[in-house]
Amino acid sequence: MTEQGTAPERGAHYVQSLERGLAVIRAFTADSPALTLTEVAKRTGLTRAGARRFLLTLVDLGYVRAHGKLFSLTARVLDLGYAFLSGAALPEVARPHLERLSAAVRESTSASVLDGADVVYVARFAVSRIMAVSITVGTRFPAYATSMGHVLLAGLPAGELTAYLGGVRLAAFTSHTTTSPDRLRTELEQVRDRGWALVDQELEEGLRSIAAPVRDRAGRVVAAVNVSTHASRTTVERLRHEMLPPLLAACTAIEEDLAG
Repeated sequence: MTEQGTAPERGAHYVQSLERGLAVIRAFTADSPALTLTEVAKRTGLTRAGARRFLLTLVDLGYVRAHGKLFSLTARVLDLGYAFLSGAALPEVARPHLERLSAAVRESTSASVLDGADVVYVARFAVSRIMAVSITVGTRFPAYATSMGHVLLAGLPAGELTAYLGGVRLAAFTSHTTTSPDRLRTELEQVRDRGWALVDQELEEGLRSIAAPVRDRAGRVVAAVNVSTHASRTTVERLRHEMLPPLLAACTAIEEDLAG
């Protein structure tokens, strides 16, 4: 059924629909992160009708995103198991760079991806706890209130960003939280132009962070890396002038390792 050669021997317990669903997920690769229905059908050996049913089911479950005629995986595939997460390329590649970045700036560093309206942490190196909640791999926060979220949202195609802004509820976490879709769009356009985002106490009072994108070989934003700190010890100016350069260098190093 697939391009991967002869299928293994199957017992009476074998569930072919599960095999086909997993084949659809496996059709997406680092070299082909977005596929058309026809391409998925060709790669899996399914009919177009069959491939369409599996893709739309995965869309309903949140594992696949549809944008125009293209489909791509979402970060929710990480929910399929920590074993996948710990073995995935991005977390493994990012961790040593996060550690070096953290040592250079003496603050906590993280990497995340976008899953729907949330950022999901996939790697982290913490030097201190600066939030009321504990942040671990798998932690989720609303993208609109975080620096990594701003970077990831700014990297979306125009149509996807418009859909996001039209459907998200911008609740205020603090008095600093951006709750206007128009204001958020303007900020995201600025983030896209300058290549980094700074969020000052929008998610939690006292929390400041600065983030930059990690891009794939095609130039698409696939992740974000941030440096987070407490407002009592780090000014906005210090974030920009002292922490942004090593942050950008770390993102470049991660990109080079991912491409290598």
